Amino acid sequence: MSTPPRQTSPLAIVSLVSGILGWSVLPWLGSIVAIVTGHLARGEIGRSPERLEGGGLALAGLILGYSMLILTVLGLAFVFFVLGGLVWLGING
Repeated sequence: MSTPPRQTSPLAIVSLVSGILGWSVLPWLGSIVAIVTGHLARGEIGRSPERLEGGGLALAGLILGYSMLILTVLGLAFVFFVLGGLVWLGING
């Protein structure tokens, strides 16, 4: 008796591709899509592991998406707090 081959989850592939696009062409949109589809793919794979694979692809998409959003938030905090503070010191100093 042979088991049918497992398919790679399409959502996992979309998550990885969106995560890569989030670092290159579509910085915020790609990252958000990577995060959403990565979570959906991991849930889908967890519900039917005998039929689907691609957990590593989904995890890579999640890592790429979250890391881009974290770096964006840190960059915005730097711009507003550090550079804004320098402007405030220049005006009031």
